[in-house]
Amino acid sequence: MAPYEALCGRKCRTPLCWFKTGENLVLGPDMIQQTTKKIKMIRDKLRATQIRQKSYADKKRQPL
Repeated sequence: MAPYEALCGRKCRTPLCWFKTGENLVLGPDMIQQTTKKIKMIRDKLRATQIRQKSYADKKRQPL
């Protein structure tokens, strides 16, 4: 069992399952390009969120 399955109780969705139902399935290089774009977008959003949370934590941090 994968750690994600143990933690969340369901299987992890791969990038192949990220497309909405009813979308035309794209195969080959187009699918790779779309998946790469989505992964980059997710990383950028996570990075922005981490920066925002760090700035909030730094404001409340007091020196030892």
